[in-house]
Amino acid sequence: MKQRIFVAGKLMAETESKLQALGAAFYTGDGKITEAELIQGVRFSDALICPLSSPVTAKVLESSKNLKVVANVGAGFDNIAVKRAKELGIAVTNTPEVSTEATAELTLGLILDVMRRISAGDRLLRERPEEFTGWAPTFFLGNGLAGKTLGIIGLGKIGQAVAERANAFGMKLIYSGHKPKEMAKKWNAKFVSEKELFETSDIVTIHASYSEELKHLINHETLKLMKKESFLINAARGPIVCEADLITALKRHEISGAALDVFEFEPKVSAELRQIEQVVLTPHIGNATIETRIKMGEIALDNVQAVLNGLDPLNSVY
Repeated sequence: MKQRIFVAGKLMAETESKLQALGAAFYTGDGKITEAELIQGVRFSDALICPLSSPVTAKVLESSKNLKVVANVGAGFDNIAVKRAKELGIAVTNTPEVSTEATAELTLGLILDVMRRISAGDRLLRERPEEFTGWAPTFFLGNGLAGKTLGIIGLGKIGQAVAERANAFGMKLIYSGHKPKEMAKKWNAKFVSEKELFETSDIVTIHASYSEELKHLINHETLKLMKKESFLINAARGPIVCEADLITALKRHEISGAALDVFEFEPKVSAELRQIEQVVLTPHIGNATIETRIKMGEIALDNVQAVLNGLDPLNSVY
């Protein structure tokens, strides 16, 4: 009997054409798929391919007697009830490492943007062009990267890719969390305590894998440790940062600025964050390159085909 695949969101055309050839069914609704729509979609399916925004709850997993694999299109998998999937014998896969280069590139872009005030400069020329009267020695000053200390929370694959790029800008590197000492020597990166990282960094960037223990790692207390001249970058997971505390710190000028690609209550973005001039905001585009998204779809499909052919998944999350 032909095995059925349900696709819970739009993918790149290259991946969709391959799935269409396999007879896959696609979610065609507007916006993010709901739990109820997922239940309907997987009821008779053998495989589910889903964006990491899909709420694959225990109820969704229990609604299908045939489901063998859930393939997340994304490196994360906190949208899936993994423990329940394991109990039910359903494989869960993700698309790790393929996001590394793209996310590191965006992180450096966010650092450059918030420190050199690139987006702010763009807004000025579009909205208040009369303020630009020509080059002047003290006009629209930002901060350079060379010689600044970058504190990396989590020196995993993405953290290392960020370190490689930051090193090329002449930045000093410190890190907490992972301890890949041999790799760190390459950039003269120094392992420090989390407290020291917050206290001494000019820029703090988050690259730790999300877990409940990391919720609100960035809060009133940790922000208080940071220098008033420092900046916070988050291209990891929104809930790592307590947005209310960050907004307070920014308004009180306890830190100089922030650049965020992810948000605590995503897809909702706080109106207060949007109103603060020294904040750069991007709509969760860390790995949003054409090349990366095509590869992510291919990996998800490869995982599904492996499981449906009786083989082990290529990228199991448990």
